Amino acid sequence: MSKSSGIIIAHRGESFNAPENTLASIDLAWKNKVRAVEIDIHLTNDNEIVVIHDYDTLRTSGKKKIIKNATLQELRLLDFGSFKNKKWKNERIPTLSEVLKTVPSGGKLIIEIKSDHRILDRLKIDLAQSRLKNSQIELIAFNVNTLAKAKQMMPEYRMLWLINLDYYWPYWIIWVNKQQLINKVKKHNLNGVDVWAGKLLNSSFIEKFQKAGLLVYAWTVDNPEKAKTLLENGIDGITTNRAGWITEQLKYII
Repeated sequence: MSKSSGIIIAHRGESFNAPENTLASIDLAWKNKVRAVEIDIHLTNDNEIVVIHDYDTLRTSGKKKIIKNATLQELRLLDFGSFKNKKWKNERIPTLSEVLKTVPSGGKLIIEIKSDHRILDRLKIDLAQSRLKNSQIELIAFNVNTLAKAKQMMPEYRMLWLINLDYYWPYWIIWVNKQQLINKVKKHNLNGVDVWAGKLLNSSFIEKFQKAGLLVYAWTVDNPEKAKTLLENGIDGITTNRAGWITEQLKYII
């Protein structure tokens, strides 16, 4: 029934079951045979790349430190597991290098750049030093200028532009010129888009981008029926908080 062999992507690891963006959630995704894991990265004050979504540590550690103003050593003192469940107590913030070492031979790591362009020099070094093939690494970002700079520095990796579409506003008041978006993606030599899975993401949206030779990923889909529809519409990738579970559910409904 499905037109697509689109990959299921674990959003910040298996973040429904384990604390997001930690080695616990990432390792659980690989254990569940998930093909791809998405993480978020920031640059610390001492030029280390750490894996965390927010610009500060308050939500996931209970103590507030601004990532760009903190050192790795300071961040390592915080507990990033207890906010999820006490069984994850003392889970520490990982570095990008540590996460890169977890990726299995058939796995893919999708890295969302949360910092500005100043992270790129260190990112290039960390990726080059990893044992992974170029095809196992993809970069995404909302800031298209940062992503364009990353593409200039690291053209060997696929890169997708994150777009909100109707995430913040009702779809019926959002006007999206798909051709303008396509032109912008191509101008910066990017490989596709990673978009909010709202009502604007339909079969015609996917088809138009794919006919232009671009990939289309969707975020964040935790409903198996929604995932099924997107796969039938030819989506290239689906990001979900429940990657192992949704993969199992799709076996029964596709």
